[in-house]
Amino acid sequence: MFAFLGVCVGVMVLIIAMAIMNGFDKNFEDKLFTMNYPLSIYPKSFNNINKNLLDKLRKKFPNLKFSPYVNSQVIIKKGNQLEGGMLFGVNFKDESRINSIIKRATVGKDIKKYDIIVGKGIKDMFFLENGDKITLIFTQNSPIGFSLMPTMKRFKVINSFNSGLIAYDKVYMYTTLSSLQTILHFKKNEYSGIHIYSKNPQIDIKKIKKFLPLSAGVIGWWQQNGNFFAALVLEKRSLFIVLMLIILVASLNIISSLLMIVMNRRKEIALLLSLGVSKKEIKNTFFSLGMVIGGGGIIMGVLMGFLGIYILGSFDIVHLPADVYGMSKLPLDLSFNDFFYIVIGAFVIVAFSAYYPARQITKIDVLTTLRD
Repeated sequence: MFAFLGVCVGVMVLIIAMAIMNGFDKNFEDKLFTMNYPLSIYPKSFNNINKNLLDKLRKKFPNLKFSPYVNSQVIIKKGNQLEGGMLFGVNFKDESRINSIIKRATVGKDIKKYDIIVGKGIKDMFFLENGDKITLIFTQNSPIGFSLMPTMKRFKVINSFNSGLIAYDKVYMYTTLSSLQTILHFKKNEYSGIHIYSKNPQIDIKKIKKFLPLSAGVIGWWQQNGNFFAALVLEKRSLFIVLMLIILVASLNIISSLLMIVMNRRKEIALLLSLGVSKKEIKNTFFSLGMVIGGGGIIMGVLMGFLGIYILGSFDIVHLPADVYGMSKLPLDLSFNDFFYIVIGAFVIVAFSAYYPARQITKIDVLTTLRD
């Protein structure tokens, strides 16, 4: 019973823990993808990306979604308060197709030139309300008399967005494409780059690379945030190994209980062997017993694991602070691959635990056992 319960609890904990880990990973990835985009085209030289290339890409890859942009680092100024930021000039119709956060922020909004949408962090920092105006200082210099002055422009705040990632909400701002093109002296058909939405970015990046001219390059989200996702993968694998040790410890109960049965039943086993029962039949009997204990524990653990996921997902048992995690409910998402590896790994451990005592039975010396 202890061996059965040990395997059951080990499998249940492993399933729930991997579901929580996957849920957090998927939640962070979704937010990170929204603000980083699966693929981005950038210029390799001082020449900007032009509309001619954009039209060719749209014609060549009709299954992908493109959003041209112009970006610039700025200093946000309101009163005596200053803060750094990143301003994107976008076509909001194209941007809304690939950025769900901007899509929600622009619903029902008539966005005009020099209107701006800011992150929640910026809004809270400067105590902004819709309709307020803020001044942005650009790195672009303007000649004034015999000196140069940084370009300054006032924008009207029409809304804010909340991506759930503080690092982006405190820095990112969006305005119209024509606004930033005018300020930075871009031509109407010139852009800083192109954001691309793709369902299979790792495959599409190879096709786009072949199509692009030498003056332009393309980069994927996994290249921009490689260290972050590598850390998540390592953390997930480490957790899987640590929790699998729970099943390994529980399987030791199977080995010990079967070995005790072997020790206590040496006379009966020797008698059966002397009556003509083969060692293979005895070994299969004890192996089956071990698999019933371990296999039953795995099946019950799987059922309890799914029950735990249902309870945690349906009821507000674990409440998360939304200002820290960007969500108030515990995210749960058990992938098929993780479930497959859990079940297979548990069965391998249980099978070995059942096989070792069964194999020890074949080493019993019948004559010596019966004589003693």
